[in-house]
Amino acid sequence: MNIDKVKLVSDIKRLVNSKVLVVGDLAIDEMIYGDAERISREAPVLILQHTRTNIILGGASNAAHNVSTLNNGKVAVLGVFGEDYQSGQMLEAFEKANIDTRYLVRDKMRKTTTKTRISGSITTSITQQIVRIDHQTSTPIEGETEAKVLKNLEEAIPHYDAVILSDYKIGCLTDRVVSKAIELANKYNKVIVVDAQGQLERFKNVTSMTPNLPDTQKSVGFQINNEEDLKRAGRKLLEETNAKSVLITCGADGMFVAEPNDKYTKIPVFNKSEVFDVTGAGDTVTAVFSLALASGIDPVYSAIIGNIAASIVVRQFGCATTTIDELVSTVESRMNRR
Repeated sequence: MNIDKVKLVSDIKRLVNSKVLVVGDLAIDEMIYGDAERISREAPVLILQHTRTNIILGGASNAAHNVSTLNNGKVAVLGVFGEDYQSGQMLEAFEKANIDTRYLVRDKMRKTTTKTRISGSITTSITQQIVRIDHQTSTPIEGETEAKVLKNLEEAIPHYDAVILSDYKIGCLTDRVVSKAIELANKYNKVIVVDAQGQLERFKNVTSMTPNLPDTQKSVGFQINNEEDLKRAGRKLLEETNAKSVLITCGADGMFVAEPNDKYTKIPVFNKSEVFDVTGAGDTVTAVFSLALASGIDPVYSAIIGNIAASIVVRQFGCATTTIDELVSTVESRMNRR
């Protein structure tokens, strides 16, 4: 496809102006690193000498972090966390990332979602993950907690240009929360974008959604093997959800944008050669795509900018973010080679 470089750079610079509310399953990634020292005498396991621990925003929190680095902190999160040690780590991480936490709801009966990854290394090899421990409550929120989330939606949505619904199936986005968020976003004429792991039919009358290929296949009920299948899938999702557009992320095969009236656009991947870690890349795409739509950019160029952002973060380990300057620099350097 032909991309207007001048328009693309101009559009990227507009991202700084819009405000975004991220609603959904908030999480942190606790990354524990150590040097492999020896095998334990107690059991056939490695003993690691601890070197460092990093706390990274994951899940819906990662989408918010990606927005914050692009629009100078004009982003807030609305979700549920616990009354545990990890809740303090999450709040500290949000503060460092310049993310507004006023709409968070604390539930002392739930765990603060934390994915702990323990990795080891030796001097002659790369660092490798050994085990992951998930600390979370996956049942749907209910009662007083759900009521507080609904109340905070009513308070928050009028003040933001876009709403991201980020569903990791950890329980925040109940049917009532989804319905209320969409109702309010449409009432106040806000952009609302869905990033969900399956069950896309739950999200009707939204601006757009950003499913990956496996989740798209699960939702439409058939295998996607070529561009005609993508068109068929996009058409079905548009009809079933009444979305204004659908962005299907296809990994190394790029992206596919479906719009009403059989308008389809295939976007090739921007970076095929320097992929180190795809963790959190989907959150980056959703964050940048939503911010672009909220800035008045059309779905195709919004997707292109999301594609470029993903090409930057996959060159880094773990959930990562990018900036306006990095996006512009990447466009300048790569499009000048063509």
